[in-house]
Amino acid sequence: MPYRTLDRAKISRTAERLERRIAERFPRSSLREVAEELVSLSEDLGEDAQTLGQPLVWLRLIVAVFVALAAVMFAFVGTFLSFDRLLAPGEAFDFVQGLEAAINTAVFAGIGLWTLISLEERLKRRRALKSLHALRSVIHIIDMHQLTKDPAASRPGIMPTASSPKRVLTPGELERYLDYCSEMLSIAGKLAALYAQALNDSVVVEAVNDIEALATNLSRKIWQKIMLISRDETAVAA
Repeated sequence: MPYRTLDRAKISRTAERLERRIAERFPRSSLREVAEELVSLSEDLGEDAQTLGQPLVWLRLIVAVFVALAAVMFAFVGTFLSFDRLLAPGEAFDFVQGLEAAINTAVFAGIGLWTLISLEERLKRRRALKSLHALRSVIHIIDMHQLTKDPAASRPGIMPTASSPKRVLTPGELERYLDYCSEMLSIAGKLAALYAQALNDSVVVEAVNDIEALATNLSRKIWQKIMLISRDETAVAA
């Protein structure tokens, strides 16, 4: 089902195409360098997400060996328990103590077994969250590149200050620049979604949702600037 799952290769190709478009229009801009980093990140994260979606066979074998050894140990210890004198006088108190110790041992054994079984999930979660943290940083870097691209500052009558950034882009170029930033944020959100697709883990899914919400909110802010440019051009034409 090609349209029911995200294809990491297609996401990577989209990022590469976007980088070429930015390079052709803004060859000496730092936005191009960010786009190149996004391409590299799309390849690394795509491969990482695919790897995390596969079982860790070596870890499962180790867990199976430990579980088997624990079962053999309990079976071996159980052969030394004698219940021949359970009803003998004076043995009731000892039996209760032994039963309590057996229950505690079973509880702790169950906790240890669950810890071993969930070890694979926790290892994958830690690795996914580390990669998602790097992706979140890139999203903030993209936002920093559009931060000073304010279309309102180019309006007639607004005098720049000594600390104002240089305004070298025409309204059309500024619109394309902002649109590229929005596209990069969208690609970053799709890279995050690869982890939610690969891992059925509530913590990872929540982190992915946070990243997608962050990218969407920043993209919405960018499109507000694009709408201002369109409105100003329409007013000039009128």
